[in-house]
Amino acid sequence: MHLPNSSEIEIITFFLIGMPGLEHAHVWISVPICLMYLVAILGNCTILFVIRTEPSLHAPMYYFLSMLAVSDLGLSFSPLPTMLRIFVFNATGISPNACFAQEFFIHGFTDMESSVLLVMSFDRFLAIRNPLRYSSILTSARVAKMGLVFLIKSMLLVLPFPFTLKRLTYCRKSLLSHSYCLHQDVRKLAYKHAERKEMNTGDPY
Repeated sequence: MHLPNSSEIEIITFFLIGMPGLEHAHVWISVPICLMYLVAILGNCTILFVIRTEPSLHAPMYYFLSMLAVSDLGLSFSPLPTMLRIFVFNATGISPNACFAQEFFIHGFTDMESSVLLVMSFDRFLAIRNPLRYSSILTSARVAKMGLVFLIKSMLLVLPFPFTLKRLTYCRKSLLSHSYCLHQDVRKLAYKHAERKEMNTGDPY
């Protein structure tokens, strides 16, 4: 009977890491982490509320600032569940599907945030370079379309990542090096498995 190699057993759980050597202090470490997240969330929500309620701020520059606040909120909420589970409840396990979903949102909102920062620099350049035509070029409708394009582009750009990861076979060592899932971190586990398999068979194909 042929027994499969233990390194080729398909895993059903990834294990995230908190702060090695400080497991006994995870509950205390969770306090400043939660405070930082709370400040970030309240700050971005305040920005959105003020821009929405103040008519004088209904301008392209502040619309882009709202988009930046929304993407920052998404980026803050994406890793928060696993970090709270690790530092408060010492629960490091996460299912592959949940891990792939988390890395999709983290990378998606990261890309959206960088896109908004890029267009905000273009907005300031246009306001300085051509102030008389600024309001006619960047209308509210055009800004809304740009925001929708950024969202769709960011989601489509990272959409293949979780499906690609789902098709891979992972080695038994399923310990990730962060408190949340990242594409490159998860991919390394499968890459190491493939590398070992090539060394055992002597055939890279």
